[in-house]
Amino acid sequence: MTAGEMDGELPAAGAGEQGTGGAGPDLSKGLANEPKEPEQPPMQMPQGNSLLLSHTLQELLSKDTVQVELIPEKKGLFLKHVEYEVSSKRFKCSVYRRYNDFVVFHEMLLQKFPYRMVPALPPKRILGADREFIESRRRALKRFINLVARHPPFSEDVLLKLFLSFSGSDVQNKLRELVQGVGDEFMTCQLATQAKDFLPADIQVQFAASRELIRNIYNSFYKLRDRAERLASRAIDNASDLLVFGKELSALGSDTTPLPSWAALNNSTWGTLKQALKGLSVEFALLADKAVQQGKQEENDVVEKLNLFLDLLQSYKDLCERHEKGVLHKHQRALHKYSMMKKQMMSATVQNKEPESVEQLESRIVEQENAILTMELRNYFSLYCLHQETQLIHIYLPLTSHILGAFVNSQIQGHKEMSKVWNELKPKLSCLFLGPNNMPTPPFLPQEGNFFSS
Repeated sequence: MTAGEMDGELPAAGAGEQGTGGAGPDLSKGLANEPKEPEQPPMQMPQGNSLLLSHTLQELLSKDTVQVELIPEKKGLFLKHVEYEVSSKRFKCSVYRRYNDFVVFHEMLLQKFPYRMVPALPPKRILGADREFIESRRRALKRFINLVARHPPFSEDVLLKLFLSFSGSDVQNKLRELVQGVGDEFMTCQLATQAKDFLPADIQVQFAASRELIRNIYNSFYKLRDRAERLASRAIDNASDLLVFGKELSALGSDTTPLPSWAALNNSTWGTLKQALKGLSVEFALLADKAVQQGKQEENDVVEKLNLFLDLLQSYKDLCERHEKGVLHKHQRALHKYSMMKKQMMSATVQNKEPESVEQLESRIVEQENAILTMELRNYFSLYCLHQETQLIHIYLPLTSHILGAFVNSQIQGHKEMSKVWNELKPKLSCLFLGPNNMPTPPFLPQEGNFFSS
């Protein structure tokens, strides 16, 4: 798979499973260029179990490719802000978005899909933003929106369509209107109350094992990304050193300091050497350019793809934490509250309290039982979604081979191009090695001895 394919530029594949998004406000006004979604048949789930996903990595990547580019000029009278042009290949349109638009979109996704992997946004910098930070945040926003656009439930939801195609100025309010009063995925998914029927009996054991596995994968990929960053950085540093090396040779060759009289016998030698040194800067500049190209290519094709996968793995870790601290914790608290109510009921019965107070307590117990039932159903639906999100992680795992392929190809291509320049440079060094009678001789080879031989 090529770098373009890694970015999602693959042949069209089937669309994802049917979304769970509810009806929202009319979006016909304000949509950029009236984008029409491609007519594609939905992917079919395996017969008999809607829990299992049938997607492939190629199908996920081909759902959409979204570009996020920085708008050069800054708008605003007093407070300057950064704006982005967001272009969707799927919806065939471009819209302008600010960072805060991404924040609201992220919040609405979490509100509507609390049991799914919602990638985190890059941090917002309050006091100014240098060029490096702005570029880093642009890359992170691009990774975020592409992961969302390729996520099966998100990709078919009206929230995504509005964010990628609505050209009006009040996109944040429109996003909030879509979620207001609709309820989350548990409320809109027809299978939510039946989730327990699809789960394996040992789901808790599987959940714990999957969480540990993905934690280990994340740790390893984090280290790989760190080393890949250092390799790319070293290539760019190497380019800088080569450029300076060539400039210093050129400066040496351009030196106009008069030759001392005692060195007049070697005047022709120094003049020839200076001429040769001066001309070497062109080749060293070319070597520096090749090294920069290799470093940039590794940043785009290796480091950035590793960051994409790390963002996905981190969103899974965040989801596991939401499951434990959210629905599971609320379920346990509800059970504790129910237990306390039952004890109060028993105490009231023993003490022969007034019928009205007993009836009120019975009514509260019934309400709590219904709440516990709902929380149990939510807990199973959360596990149902976690099971699917775990499958999604494993669908993305083959990305590893493509990243490694991009890294190997970058190294091969980079060394090949630099080797060609070095070989072209070698003949130009002949005049630097002068023998008797100023006749050029080949440079010393290791087996022929060197200046440091004993």
